[in-house]
Amino acid sequence: MGVGIVLAVIGAIMRYAISAQTSGVNIHTVGVILIVAGVVVFVLGVAAFAWASRRRTTTVRQDVHAVPGGQELTEQRQDPSGF
Repeated sequence: MGVGIVLAVIGAIMRYAISAQTSGVNIHTVGVILIVAGVVVFVLGVAAFAWASRRRTTTVRQDVHAVPGGQELTEQRQDPSGF
């Protein structure tokens, strides 16, 4: 997401703050391209972050307790938080 923000900022500077004219390369067009690329990278980063945070895992804990009479009691618990 940070790369997208940096690209958009550099593109905005090239598009709106630079008034120099060059031959062969239009700085304003390059700026617009960088702004669009930055927005796309930012949106993809947000989507990847949202997808990764939606993934859920289940942790199963198994506890064994000794009870009177020499027997063992096994207890299983599921933790749906994934942490």
